[in-house]
Amino acid sequence: MGYDTVMWEQSGGVGRLTLNRPETLNAWTTEFGRELKQVIEGEASDDSVRAVLVTGAGRGFSSGADLKAGFDPADDGMPDVQKELRDYYHPVIAGIRRLPKPVVAAVNGPAVGIGASFAFACDLILAAESAYFGLAFVNIGLMPDGGSTLFVPAAVGKARAFQMALLGERVSSDRALDWGLVNYVHADDRLMDEAEALVERLAAGPTRSYASSKRALNQMLYPNLEGQLELEAELQHELARTSDFREGVSAFVEKRDAAFQGT
Repeated sequence: MGYDTVMWEQSGGVGRLTLNRPETLNAWTTEFGRELKQVIEGEASDDSVRAVLVTGAGRGFSSGADLKAGFDPADDGMPDVQKELRDYYHPVIAGIRRLPKPVVAAVNGPAVGIGASFAFACDLILAAESAYFGLAFVNIGLMPDGGSTLFVPAAVGKARAFQMALLGERVSSDRALDWGLVNYVHADDRLMDEAEALVERLAAGPTRSYASSKRALNQMLYPNLEGQLELEAELQHELARTSDFREGVSAFVEKRDAAFQGT
C-alpha cells in the first residue's frame, strides 16, 4: 500500500517505518496520524515482521504536531484535539506498545512534543549525537500527551519528569542517555548503521521471548496506559480552549515570546 506521509519497507523479518514529511521536520497532521495508525495496525502487525525500525526522513525525527495545519473544529468551533488524540495519535502510541515484537527508534534529529512521545513509546531508542528531545507542549500552553506523562516519569523519575513537563527545555542526546530516556547515542554518520545492525539482530532472535518480555514489562511499567492516554486527551482538549493556547500558537507562528495570562 502506498502512503503520502510515511514510508513502509520490509526486507526479511525487518520492517522499516520512516516518517516522511521532511519539509516540516515530520510534523503530525490528521493524515499523518491516520497513515501511521494504518501501518502499525496493518503491515507492522504481520507475523512475517519480527522487528520494526522507526526513523524520520530528512533532518529530524519529528517536530510534534503541525500547528500551522491546525486541528479540525469540534461542535463548539474550537480545535477538536480530543478527537485527534483519540482517533489517531494515541492509537499509534498504544499500538507500538501492543506490538508483540521489538520496536527500535533511530532518532536522527529533533524529537519534540508528540514526536518525543512517539520515540519514548518504542522499546529501544538510539539517538544521534545531534538529536535532542523536548516536551515543548508548555511553550504553547498545553501539556504532554502521547503517553509522555507515563513514559517519561517511568524512565527518569519525578524530579526530571516535572522539569521536562513544566520547563519544556531541550534535552540533549547525551543528557537523555544519562537520564535513561534512550539506550544508545551514536555519531550522526553511524546512527543508521548501528540501528540497522540492532534491528537485524532482533529480527533473528527469539521472537516469542521478546513478545513475552514486552507484555510483562508493559504490565509492570504501564498497567493503565489506556487510562492515562484518555486522561491526557481530556485535559489537552480543555487546554485547547484557553486563551493561553491561542496566544502560544500565535507566538509560535510569529516567532516571538508568548505573553501567557493563565486563562
